[in-house]
Amino acid sequence: MRLKTADLCDQFWGKQALQLCQTNFQNYGAKMEFCGSVFTVKVFEDNVLVRTAIETAKPGSVLVVDGEASRNCALLGGNLAALAQANGMSGIIIHGCVRDVAELAQIHLGILAVGSCPVKSRKDGQGELERVLNFGGVTWTPGHIVYADEDGVVVSPVPLEELPHAKSCNI
Repeated sequence: MRLKTADLCDQFWGKQALQLCQTNFQNYGAKMEFCGSVFTVKVFEDNVLVRTAIETAKPGSVLVVDGEASRNCALLGGNLAALAQANGMSGIIIHGCVRDVAELAQIHLGILAVGSCPVKSRKDGQGELERVLNFGGVTWTPGHIVYADEDGVVVSPVPLEELPHAKSCNI
């Protein structure tokens, strides 16, 4: 049985340290539901470390990119998304923009971003990997678990499906 974020909120809201992301993301990937361990990167209009994170993240993880909601350039395009899919990632959440939208729609990966922009990013290598991020009313801590679907994005410090009386999560 696939567990939806609405079901997670019904079952765990107020009982666990469940956080609800308030950023209004758009879905760009072919995968509408995804979950996994948070892997973070903080950048601003530079996607070199986004590539590094995709190359080093564990299979099944979700890359969370804080691009400071910049709409001046894209931090992810078709090539990097295809690499993330090939590396077995579950999804990517970008507090910033993507490009190659038609390509992204064909990639079996959860991809959420605040918008799209055709301009490519700088390649200076500036930013930080695996740090605690804060955006959308959520503290994004590496190793926490993110659950995303059409209803929204929630984050938990522990895998909710492992708690007593929890339903299975096959997202």
